[in-house]
Amino acid sequence: MIQRFKTKQIMVGGVAVGGDAPISVQSMTFSKTRDVEATVAQINRLHFAGCDIVRVSCPDMEDALALAEIKKRIALPLVADIHFNHKIALEAAKVVDCIRINPGNIGSHDKIKEVVKACKERNIPIRIGVNAGSLEKEIEAKYGATSEAMIQSALYHIKLLEDLDFTDIKVSMKASDVERTVAAYRGLRPLVDYPFHLGVTEAGTTFHATIKSAIGLGALLLDGIGDTMRVSITGELEEEIKVGKAILKDAGVHKEGVNIISCPTCARLEADLVSAVAEVEERTKHIKVPLDISVMGCVVNAIGEAKHADVAIAYGKGSGLVMRRGEVVARLDEKDLVKVFLDEVEKAAVEKKG
Repeated sequence: MIQRFKTKQIMVGGVAVGGDAPISVQSMTFSKTRDVEATVAQINRLHFAGCDIVRVSCPDMEDALALAEIKKRIALPLVADIHFNHKIALEAAKVVDCIRINPGNIGSHDKIKEVVKACKERNIPIRIGVNAGSLEKEIEAKYGATSEAMIQSALYHIKLLEDLDFTDIKVSMKASDVERTVAAYRGLRPLVDYPFHLGVTEAGTTFHATIKSAIGLGALLLDGIGDTMRVSITGELEEEIKVGKAILKDAGVHKEGVNIISCPTCARLEADLVSAVAEVEERTKHIKVPLDISVMGCVVNAIGEAKHADVAIAYGKGSGLVMRRGEVVARLDEKDLVKVFLDEVEKAAVEKKG
């Protein structure tokens, strides 16, 4: 059982982040935020994909002014991502559920104070977003573009807000490589109790981003680190949510949905395992209760895996077994196995839900 670090809990709209709240999955739109129709459409796509929190970029005031209309038309908590211009942050703070800034690049102390005051008045949190590619010059000069520099930058930003008596904070520390990202989060974790937003930034296309995020975020989750997360993919929005949810499930953090155990293909196969697994995956994706199901193509490991699975297929030559927790419920020809197996999976899901 993974023991998560105890962190302060904050609220981003109706979603709790930190404490004992479930780890939420976030994403970000790529439309121009001022294009209300396109932005709302992307947010709704993310909502139906299972996203918990959405972020939009506001590089200028026109984007910030669009937030009120966007907020009226969406159900997800809305985070505004702002750099350099504190007036944009002040406008966004009127309607959004969280502000993402680097306090150090928002301007003078008085400007930071104004933003903090606006967030306090609406009781919305601030996400401190440290990025290895945009560290403060003084910190980078001393530490280089290292994980230690990222930690020092985060501590500097945190102190700026704490000195203004503001503690509704979450922190992200992202680099484009796994090693620095993981080292930064691990290094800062014992020093503060604020919730962490996890991510490997600029991770690339779906293949590379999936690998980097699975390694980096998975390692941190197994350490008990992380309260909310985003998988950054250059590609379709829904893939970020799909991969994020899969990382949480396969790291053992979220017990939701079907875990399919299937053997690697080899010369011992006695059936068309690839087609069988593809059909099982497609026809069980709607199931939300946690189930372990096993589809194995020969007798070498099939029976052993079946003992631990909620439902299992153990293929033989031209026939096979359907099993529930190691007990045989049917011995059938190969052509009938998947249908009966799926019926048993549905029954198991209903029983577990009940």
